[in-house]
Amino acid sequence: MLSNTCKYAVRALIYLGKFSENGEKIGIKKIAGDLEIPTPFLGKILQNLVKQKILSSTKGPNGGFGLGKPAEEITLYDIVKTIDGEDFFRNCLISLEPCSTHHAEGKPCAVHNRFSEVRSELMEFYSNTSIAKIIADMKGHEDVIKL
Repeated sequence: MLSNTCKYAVRALIYLGKFSENGEKIGIKKIAGDLEIPTPFLGKILQNLVKQKILSSTKGPNGGFGLGKPAEEITLYDIVKTIDGEDFFRNCLISLEPCSTHHAEGKPCAVHNRFSEVRSELMEFYSNTSIAKIIADMKGHEDVIKL
């Protein structure tokens, strides 16, 4: 499962991809208010994404946040890797260690073989799903997704 921090990051990137056009920046208070995320918490998340060059930021009265690269180039995998780390894609479903740890001992967990397929499909989905694709797929679903 994704952490709430990661879910907030995904929502913020979708929001910025949808509403910050032509390089314009959106202020943290506006983003936090519209997404109903506490401003200080969102600020930490967005600054982390700026450090990773997924977002860009500008200080000052007309400052704010915007995408650091085209929405087509930002995948869910990029976001999860930045916020939650790659453990989401590597760790055993039951244990806290990576599956490779169990392979070295020759004792994978009881669900390893079945979950391996699911993990591969998840990796493919996250790697191939961009912010732009999500925004395009949202048309007609605005009532379901709170943005």
